[in-house]
Amino acid sequence: MGDIDLEQQEPFPVDRDGRRLRDAEDEPDRGRKMGCCEKFQHSVSRWMLPEDNRSKYLERANCCPPPIFIILISIAELAVFIYYAVWMPQKQWVTLDQGIWNSPLTYKPDNRQEAWRFISYMFVHAGVEHIVGNLLMQLLLGIPLELVHKGFEVGMVYMAGVLAGSLCSSIFDPLSALVGASGGVYALIGGYFMNAVVNFREMIPLLGVFRILAIVIFVATDFGFAFYRRFVNHDDGYNVSFVAHFGGVVAGMTVGYVFFSAYNKKLLKDPRFWLCIVGYVVFVLFAVLFNIFLSPAP
Repeated sequence: MGDIDLEQQEPFPVDRDGRRLRDAEDEPDRGRKMGCCEKFQHSVSRWMLPEDNRSKYLERANCCPPPIFIILISIAELAVFIYYAVWMPQKQWVTLDQGIWNSPLTYKPDNRQEAWRFISYMFVHAGVEHIVGNLLMQLLLGIPLELVHKGFEVGMVYMAGVLAGSLCSSIFDPLSALVGASGGVYALIGGYFMNAVVNFREMIPLLGVFRILAIVIFVATDFGFAFYRRFVNHDDGYNVSFVAHFGGVVAGMTVGYVFFSAYNKKLLKDPRFWLCIVGYVVFVLFAVLFNIFLSPAP
């Protein structure tokens, strides 16, 4: 009897739980119903990834831990809104009022030396429709994105949009105040939109059309509210900038696209990553110098 070379034998087939498959009837996709989590992950892969990346994602997909960043940031924004709406004597449920303008979180051009305001403005919202729109969009889009990508990556894109939004507003609309998380939301939208366009054929064309139309409709509606708050509603005596939307979407279409298109790849070896990072740093430095030396704001 000849010797058997075990190293040349094919490995025993096993399922995802490590159990040996003894015959064809035991294969994982035959006769076994997917659980709710698996079904959800399959749907997420179809919406978020091109076809050649889905199998790799499904191999490692897991609902635990949940998308911590986007959930925590949403809870924080809602908590701040409730604080100013309920415990401060104002009409925050409907429109702007003095409570949020006096908040140490709101970005105001005459307080721009308080650098934290370029970030903290995302926690303060102008009314019910403002925060509901932002929360719905960032949860509907941010949770699937964070399931596919790491919370760190989604957080970086979100915060890049928030900072880009306030800096753009300080340059192109320097006399207007700023509230809301639209910069971060639009960064997520911009990154996802670029992936949906670039990978249109691989991300199921019919769904791709629906994705793009949904994004366009939401953006058009939200921009309508932003224009109204900026140019029509002056009851509170303040102008609210809408330029943060542009800053956020540009950050998303550059930095966000690089992060979200590099699934299962090393970003540090991607020249697009360094190009976007350098471009973003240059923009931030220019905006800082503009606010110090050139801004017409007091």
